Amino acid sequence: MRTWLPPYRVELRLDLIISERFADAFRAAGLKGLSGFAPVEVLRVRRARGASKGKGVPLPRYLAVTVTFGSALVDEAQSHILRPGPFDCDYCRAVGTDGINGFTLDPKSWNGDDIFEPRGLPSVRVVSERLARLVTEHGMTNVELIPTERYVWDPLRRFTGPTDESPPSRACSVWAPCSA
Repeated sequence: MRTWLPPYRVELRLDLIISERFADAFRAAGLKGLSGFAPVEVLRVRRARGASKGKGVPLPRYLAVTVTFGSALVDEAQSHILRPGPFDCDYCRAVGTDGINGFTLDPKSWNGDDIFEPRGLPSVRVVSERLARLVTEHGMTNVELIPTERYVWDPLRRFTGPTDESPPSRACSVWAPCSA
């Protein structure tokens, strides 16, 4: 084995920042699929133009978490996903994606996690019905729940079928409920 020598260069991937309120509700419900729960220090808040300054309103505490990868496998035969080529790795299935017009998970491959990135769709976060209910019941914000069969990401406009709304940006966190 070779020794790693300076300069040490790494790329860090920060998965998700959640509020302490969400973390408390997640833990109290006994949900699975997040790890880390490390405190985040907010150095500065940039408000949108025209937004009120909110003086006297304390900033909530935030935590950095990592979302589980691979708790379920995308069912390629039942999904409408455009791929640029065959998979190089059958486990992660990270060959890339040119577009998505709904997808399905192989129910036999799901281990019961309540939030995860499925094998075959990294960066897409899927949640269980239990987590979807928690979000609704607790009035959580900045979360969009989209049924997996209606999830559309089509930056190249390759799907000819009609869509009700413009596709979500790949850069944002998109959550889709997964039935148990």
